[in-house]
Amino acid sequence: MEIISVFDMLKIGVGPSSSHTLGPWRAAERWILELKSANKFQKVEKITIDLYGSLSLTGKGHATDLAIMLGLTGADPEYIPTDSINSIITSIKTDHILHFNNEKEIAFNPETDIVYNKKFLPFHSNGLSFSATINGRKSKSTFYSIGGGFVVKEERKSAKANKIIFYCTLPYPVDSGVKLLDFCNQLNLPISGVVLENEKSLRDPEVIDFELRRIWNTMLECMYTGCHTEGNLPGGLNVRRRAYDMHKKLNGDLPYSDPEEWLQTIRTTEVKFRQILKWVSCFALAVNEVNASLGRVVTAPTNGSAGVIPSVLMYYLVIENHEANFEHIKKFLLVAGEIGSLFKKGATISAAMGGCQAEIGVSSAMAAGALTELLGGTPEQVLVAAEIAMEHHLGLTCDPIGGLVQIPCIERNSMGAIKAINAAELALETDPNNVKVPFDKVISTMWETAKDMNSKYKETSEGGLAIGVNLSDC
Repeated sequence: MEIISVFDMLKIGVGPSSSHTLGPWRAAERWILELKSANKFQKVEKITIDLYGSLSLTGKGHATDLAIMLGLTGADPEYIPTDSINSIITSIKTDHILHFNNEKEIAFNPETDIVYNKKFLPFHSNGLSFSATINGRKSKSTFYSIGGGFVVKEERKSAKANKIIFYCTLPYPVDSGVKLLDFCNQLNLPISGVVLENEKSLRDPEVIDFELRRIWNTMLECMYTGCHTEGNLPGGLNVRRRAYDMHKKLNGDLPYSDPEEWLQTIRTTEVKFRQILKWVSCFALAVNEVNASLGRVVTAPTNGSAGVIPSVLMYYLVIENHEANFEHIKKFLLVAGEIGSLFKKGATISAAMGGCQAEIGVSSAMAAGALTELLGGTPEQVLVAAEIAMEHHLGLTCDPIGGLVQIPCIERNSMGAIKAINAAELALETDPNNVKVPFDKVISTMWETAKDMNSKYKETSEGGLAIGVNLSDC
């Protein structure tokens, strides 16, 4: 059975896309390791990269080329100072020199050495090949970015094109909602408790807490940054950042000096229904505006859907429970990660494979289920909430204008967050025995819908809003 940790589903990285930015970045890192293990790294004379399918069609808008160059320099997306990205890329483009893994200089021209091939490779929509010239001969290695920052090679496929085969070592292996509920009943634990037991078999409890704190702090910092940055987003659409203006109207002149104090001040603001809607939308927009400008976000489960989970968790902290602490945050993230992993195992979290239902739909389901547990829902109600959230995202297309993760992607995070909260409330008022659509059934339905969806609605910018709205209209 495939083992997916919470830390696989919630990864810290740089925007704008987990499949088109983080994945290719990680692929570049893995290729360097391949070369080193084969004692070829120091012999490399020239590098070329071929992008295929969706990576080629929307690669420019998703900064795929920039991510690959950064990965080839040895920079780590979790820790690179984001304000240094511009200077690194400018230097490569101007000097035509790549500091390969920051160890050796290689002549490199992005205009000619990164090749965009519109054809799709049969294994997955997001294919890329790295070629190294050594002693005049080419050595080629192909990777696939399968969504959420996951990268695989074709020889590691299982029956489905987006899975990796691992030996099962978890004490409570879960591959379906039914199995998850069985373990909850068997152990008399909430979903977060079962997930924590599995995580403890992979790493020490102190490490789990440290990493979950780091994930939440990154989410909070991201919302804070987005709410305090004004201007237009990069990319040519001249999309104005909205979180800054919304936040200014909502928060007024309340004083604070850091993200934690900021969170406390929001708790003192007005909480009428319209204000709550605006706050949740503001948090979601803030994250995805940071994502669209190559800022640091948490892939949850993807970069394009990174705003849903932090905004719903922030909603809980500043609206629902002013006494909430790290234990609540921990439970939320554990449940969210587990629900996301079930969608990845049973369907896909890649928009290039399944449209936006695989990103916003999954993130909304993750947030809905996690919020339901914090609001006192049973494990059964948690899965009811996740099912409701996904059910109302089925068929959602991925059609980014200009190939940029901006329109309609940023707003969709706000809509996904609101749907998640609504789904949680509906689930809390639902007797699971009366539910007509089981959680596992909505996963399989999403996968069937994904396979039936026309490719032009799968992150290719060849259909929908991407062609219905001209750049001149923007």
